[in-house]
Formats: sequence, C-alpha cells, structure tokens
Amino acid sequence: MSEPIRDRLVALRRSFHRHPEPAWREFRTTARVVEELESLEVDELAVGADAYDPADRMAVPDDEELEPWLERAREAGVREDLLDRMEGGYTGVVAVLDRGDGPTIGLRVDIDGLFIEESTDADHEPVAEDFRSAVDGTMHACGHDAHMTWGLATLEAIVESDFGGRLVVFFQPAEEAGGGGCPMAKSEFAANLDYLLAIHVGLDHPTGEIVAGIEKPLAMCHVDATIEGTSAHAGKAPNEGDNALHAMATAIENAYGIPRHSDGMTRVNVGRAEAGTASNVIAERAHIVAEARGETTALMEYVKERLERTIKSAATLHGCRADVEIVSKSPRADSDPELQALVSEVATEVAGVECVLPSADFGASEDATFLMERVQEEGGLASYLIVGTDHPTSHHTPTFDVDERSLAHGVDVLVETIRELERRHPVSRRDESEA
Repeated sequence: MSEPIRDRLVALRRSFHRHPEPAWREFRTTARVVEELESLEVDELAVGADAYDPADRMAVPDDEELEPWLERAREAGVREDLLDRMEGGYTGVVAVLDRGDGPTIGLRVDIDGLFIEESTDADHEPVAEDFRSAVDGTMHACGHDAHMTWGLATLEAIVESDFGGRLVVFFQPAEEAGGGGCPMAKSEFAANLDYLLAIHVGLDHPTGEIVAGIEKPLAMCHVDATIEGTSAHAGKAPNEGDNALHAMATAIENAYGIPRHSDGMTRVNVGRAEAGTASNVIAERAHIVAEARGETTALMEYVKERLERTIKSAATLHGCRADVEIVSKSPRADSDPELQALVSEVATEVAGVECVLPSADFGASEDATFLMERVQEEGGLASYLIVGTDHPTSHHTPTFDVDERSLAHGVDVLVETIRELERRHPVSRRDESEA
C-alpha cells in the first residue's frame, strides 16, 4: 500500500511542479495521475479519448508539436499502454467512485502548465527547495500542480469514508488554451450531475481565505488569423505587392477601436503579431493571435464578430485575404448562491481558514464554465471556489509559487463540502421571487 496522499500533499504537489506540460501535451502528468488513481481502486477510470469525444477538443496542436512531448514522456518511463492511449494529444482522465444511492457530485481540476521559463533566482522557493521546473520554457505558473493534488487527495478521502453517492473527478487538460473544458462537459461523465465543484488557488486571495463561489467570469474566445498578400521588391516594384504587414497593422489598430457595448464590459487584445522577412521585401504573409472577452457570452460574441470583420476588412483594404479561426472559446457561468451558501458554512469550520467570502468577481476567464453551464442547464448546482494562498508574484509570472499551507485547506474544504452535500441532498434552488 502506497503512503496516503494526505500525508504527502507537499511532495506530490512538488513532483507535479517539477514536470509541467502545456495544453494537450500532458502525457507524463496524465500518467502520474492515473498511477495515483489506480492505487485508490476507483470504480471507473477513463483516460484520454475514453473520457471525451476527441472531436470536441479545441486548440489542439499539430502532430509535430505533440511528438516531442510524447517522446519526452516515453524517455521518462511512462507506461507504453498509457502512451498508446494518449498518442495524438488525448490527455486527461476522469475517475468515478460509485457508492450507490446518494447525490452525483462532480469535481473539476485542471492539469496543464504554461510556456513560461521559471525563475532561477536563489530566493525563489522552488529553486531553494529543489523543485524548480525541469522542463525548459515551461512551468506551473498558475497553480494547477496544487489543483491536481487537491483532486487526488479529496478522492482518496472520500474513498476511505462511508460516502454514499457518486463522485466524478475531472482531471481536465488544456485549460490554459481553453480547449479541454468543452469536451469534458459534453461527455457522458458530465451527464446528470446534481452538483459540480471547481476550484482554483490564489487569485490574489491570501492564505486562510476562501471564496465560496466566483461571479462574473468573462466569456472568452481565442482568435488565430492569417493574412495572405503578394510579395514584391520594396524598392523596384512596391506597387506590385499586396502588403500583408500593412494589412495586419491596420487590423490591429482598428481592433482596439471596436466600440464598447452599453450592456456591459468587453475586452479585446492582440497578444502576438508577426510578418515579413526583410526590409526590402513586401510582406506576403502575416499572423495575428488575439482574444475577445465579454462580461456575458453574448457580449463576447459581439466582440468576436466585430474582431473577425475588422481583420477581414483590413485585409481587403490592402488587397489581401484573411483566414480567421476561432481556436477556442468558453461561456460565462456564475456560481449558484445555494451552493455558495453551503460552501461558506462548511469553510468557516475548516482549520486554518480565517476568512470566508461568500462570493467574489472573477475578472478573468475559465473553461470550467462549460461544465458549470451543463450542470446548471440540467437542473444541478455549480460553484467555482477559490482557496487563498500567499503567492509572491502574480499568476503567469516566472516567480509564481503557492503557500503550501493552503494545500490542506483546499482538501478539507472540498471533502467537507462533498460530505455536507451528501447529508443535505437535495439542495433546493431558491424561489426566483426571493432572488
């Protein structure tokens, strides 16, 4: 029997932190999660394409981008049977514990890292304690290493309890790319959930603080645009060219001029743009990576449509043509007040928790909203929790880290919430007249 997960929360989190993998390339990560789950003897374990329909994935890299990460996992000793199941980027896993009558509860945690080079500063805790990322240019800069640890430890605690009901834990890939929430939400495992819990660490909330449920996550879409023009000599015959770089510049300038909307807050950003080969060549190709966000799904769609039109119009203006692809997107879904109230009540009794906020505005985007939306549409309740942690710098930075005291806080809040849902099931929705 392996050492209980609860007794090695820090060691497990640090192990995940050492080996980050980006969206749809989480081969070694998925394998490690599977090995931990196998020791728990859950009732059902679905890996990769068995956990979702591959056709529902978004933002999937091409095979050339996936292959080096698959080989890296193979060299690290990942089992061939698991590599075979994950080949093609079919990462992620769903674990099911079926204990008969009782509520059906989902728990969603994400597993991917980011393309960020982790700091080598001596006072950076992962450096000082020797668990800095071993993967060049990639790190867990958003706390998903802690999230996976919570998912495994929570499942272990429920396995060892007298829980009655069904617990489904989604170890979701590709959150950072907005690509993994949709397929898991459309899967059979997300059907007929009475409750869904999703969770995140930090987000500027300190250690000892719990947010029982987020509100106002921004609906989001990632946009990838290619502008094709015509090359020509910039000195001898500039008139013979159709300048893709100029079209790109026009598109970017006008993207930031998309009118705001009276119905609520909107966002647009061009995060990467590249074009051209030399100073004396009219650029024949340009590439733009952008995003649109909105306070509601409808507002995001408004910005997305305007952004698509802006890029295509700019290309036409300069004699070019544009191909605009929506790589991924996610809706807005708010936490249910009934579930927020229950989480708040539970969290106040958890050791180490000093402050409980019933709700907080999220202000960013998350594809867990796909799962939340499905559960709510089918009559269930969903909440997205935040477990505070003192992080020295912001998320998505080279010196991001978590206060490992928060690991126990997250497990305790999740476990006690699941047990309380079991005791109180069904938790009724408020009468709309009371809202």
